[in-house]
Amino acid sequence: MTFIEKLRARWREANSLLCVGLDPDPAKFPDRFVNDVDALFAFCRDIADATAEYACAFKPQIAYFAAHNDGETQLQRLIAHLNGAHPDVPVILDAKRGDIGSTAQQYACEAFERFGADAVTLNPYMGRDSADPFLQYNDRGCVFLCHTSNPGARDFQELLVDGAPLYQHVARTIAGEWNGDGNCALVVGATFPEELKVIRGLVGDMPLLIPGVGAQGGDVEAVVRNGRSADGTGLMINSSRGILYASRGEGYAEAAADAAKSLRDQINRYR
Repeated sequence: MTFIEKLRARWREANSLLCVGLDPDPAKFPDRFVNDVDALFAFCRDIADATAEYACAFKPQIAYFAAHNDGETQLQRLIAHLNGAHPDVPVILDAKRGDIGSTAQQYACEAFERFGADAVTLNPYMGRDSADPFLQYNDRGCVFLCHTSNPGARDFQELLVDGAPLYQHVARTIAGEWNGDGNCALVVGATFPEELKVIRGLVGDMPLLIPGVGAQGGDVEAVVRNGRSADGTGLMINSSRGILYASRGEGYAEAAADAAKSLRDQINRYR
């Protein structure tokens, strides 16, 4: 089953557009993890196991693991656990890779073979040859930055090129020329709902990964209204901190599950 097929099945079977972001910051962990050398793995495992029934995808952020000794090994263990315990929930490695072809080939191997992710986030700035090594894994997902959630997104992404903002050229190019095997998706920030509406109009039912709900201030209703596809799906609305750190007490996993269910239900009210 391809990434896109797996995602669409999960939307339908779990009735969820919620993506659970796994961005582990040990400074925010419950006290029980203070002396745990496997804390990154163990904390994320517990959160994932508690929230899986409400998730359409998991999104571990590689930097939160790579910053620590043995962190990438723990990420590898985590994705292996997710694939084994929750095989119906696709895993998106948030790495935002993008480099010359030979280097991109190594990054593609890292994401799909070393870590075993179903999809990876990518930066399209260096053009098609930097994307090809990832696209050639045509059963895996390539999730390209289009209009991001951060305040600096406007610095370059909205510059006019031939009369249209750059992000619109990115959306059209990826939806058309790059998506020959149907394995592409786009990252579009919740903090720019009008741009989200434009992008949905440009790319049809292509999946969109939506960061920026919660801590960054994105509005759930505006995201769903402007970003959903015709069948009421099409979105992976990510929440990380609001779920991961719902509690720092002993009930941290249960609190995460409650937060995930609440956001899943809120999203569904607007579908």
